Amino acid sequence: MGDISQIEDELALSTCCCSHRFQDGYAMLEWMANLGFKKVELSHGISINLVSGIMEAVEDGVVTVSSVHNFCPLPFGMNSPMPNIFKPTSGSQREIDLWKRYTEETIKFSNKIGSKKVVIHSGSAWFFFKSPVFKLMNWMDENEIKESEFINNEEFIKIRNKTIAKIKHASRRRYEILKESFQSIEEFSKNHSVQLGVENREGFSELPLDEDHSDLVRSFGQGSPISYWHDTGHAEIKSLYGLLDHEQRLQEMKAHTIGFHLHDVSDSGNDHQEIGTGIIDFAMVSRYIDKNKHAMVLELSPKLSEDAIKRSKDSILYHLN
Repeated sequence: MGDISQIEDELALSTCCCSHRFQDGYAMLEWMANLGFKKVELSHGISINLVSGIMEAVEDGVVTVSSVHNFCPLPFGMNSPMPNIFKPTSGSQREIDLWKRYTEETIKFSNKIGSKKVVIHSGSAWFFFKSPVFKLMNWMDENEIKESEFINNEEFIKIRNKTIAKIKHASRRRYEILKESFQSIEEFSKNHSVQLGVENREGFSELPLDEDHSDLVRSFGQGSPISYWHDTGHAEIKSLYGLLDHEQRLQEMKAHTIGFHLHDVSDSGNDHQEIGTGIIDFAMVSRYIDKNKHAMVLELSPKLSEDAIKRSKDSILYHLN
């Protein structure tokens, strides 16, 4: 239990629900403040033309920034969200260099805007020929089975296990590259007093794989800015596939977690939904959220209405209070 006004002050809204609608960063942050948010996350859809207005709004105290999502602002010439355009697992040194360059730009921007936390993705396994994930996804599309029934379907489990085995094999060298990439920005992050939250992902071949996430984060040791960022929707989707236990993930990463993306998942497996309308047990999730330590960010679909955003906020406040 806690002071609901204090919790409300800490709850942030991600710009992913609205950045595409605005040409002026100041107007965007005013819109978010008018929905009742004092904090925001600057997501990976922030174009260069929004930055000056954002800076001015923050200086004027319209809102504060709790976290920033790599890459932010968008790399030059890009105008839509592309968080995976440069991967830290790439076999191309040029792409690795671009990933490092724009990740460092995000870290600098985060520090400048007053945020001490950056959310990062971790690349993926790579296949010379067609990824086995396509076969699995095709099977899922062709079979009229509810998402909640996958983990009890023997045929699904069989093709899922074959797919994961192939991804594991393909990811061995990618893990080496990933660690080298993360190590290359550790000192830069420390010098800018920014923590990096390695987000759990929903894609089958995105790294780290679910069973490896804890070991990867822990491998950087105490004092490293490399930490964990928990996305409730992604974790729930993976639990539907039988690849992780949502609460177990929260428990094992408790000491390393710096923030949360909060959104619901429909019974058909669609994420970034209004909180309280889906299948996630937010009463359970709330037991692992420390309002004094963690960034708490509503990461909602741009398709949701203002009322749905407000209801999501109220639902989270209910569970956290």
